[in-house]
Amino acid sequence: MTPTETTNGAPRHPDPAADSVLLHELEPVVAQNIDRHLAVVRDWNPHDYVPWSRGRDYALLGGEDWVPEDTTLDPAVRAALVVNLLTEDNLPGYHGDFTGTLGRDAAWGEWTNRWTAEEARHGIALRDYLVVTRAVDPVDLEQRRLAHMSAGSGGAPGGILQTLAYVTFQELATRISHRNTGVATGCPVAEQLLVRIAADENLHMLFYRNLLEAALDRAPDDTMTAIRDVVLDFRMPGENQPGFARFSAMIAMAGIYDLPLHHEKVVMPVLRHLRVLERTGLGPAGEAAREDLARFVEDLERRAATFTARREERLARSARRASA
Repeated sequence: MTPTETTNGAPRHPDPAADSVLLHELEPVVAQNIDRHLAVVRDWNPHDYVPWSRGRDYALLGGEDWVPEDTTLDPAVRAALVVNLLTEDNLPGYHGDFTGTLGRDAAWGEWTNRWTAEEARHGIALRDYLVVTRAVDPVDLEQRRLAHMSAGSGGAPGGILQTLAYVTFQELATRISHRNTGVATGCPVAEQLLVRIAADENLHMLFYRNLLEAALDRAPDDTMTAIRDVVLDFRMPGENQPGFARFSAMIAMAGIYDLPLHHEKVVMPVLRHLRVLERTGLGPAGEAAREDLARFVEDLERRAATFTARREERLARSARRASA
């Protein structure tokens, strides 16, 4: 099921008239949250977080090109760094999706432009770090970037409510992924950089979560349905990059971002904050969506526990083989 389908497979088409009304009603909330965001956000410079002294020329300028021995990072950590960077690289596509759904005018446009400007720093800093430290193969990285961006953003998740629901969960998931990747590198510089990026992602999540909460108050049934549709088929924005499935499996096995983290640190915190499972005053559609969510989170918890048990068994087998 994609975010633009209902649970029975029928296509869900955004209602342009309803979206237009909701965009207008939420605009003061957007303006208030821009002021709040600008009062707490910390501007930073990507170049400050890059260990330039560790850099040297590549072959074109008389130096040496990358060889596998240049990196000491675990393959799963390299996979996480590549996935995180390529996801950030696709910013032009996300910007286009946002402006197409939320518009370019007034507070909505102001926020989209500010969000894009802040997000752009992430890709700049990550790429500089990886290329300077030779943590990954820069030729492979560039080929993956071209393929990923050529494939597009993956498409907007639907109308305004689907968009707000998706980015609320996605920004939190990205924060968790960046933060855990930084720790897994074992490099103090990389960890400091990814802590900084994760802090941005958290502020962006708060912005979108506040708007989603306001939408729940104004259009409870439609917003609950949008949350249901996004949660039941959540997909990270970088899923169409080359090798994503294999890299995701490596990342999950390393505990950087896995099903238990998705359940405990992403899905449940948002649902609890919005009081999704306790809300009253819903109509039939909203109540049905909430019941779907309740069943899903119970199943997600079971699947997360199963994943953890199987991972522990696999790691134990690997340890036994290594010691044999």
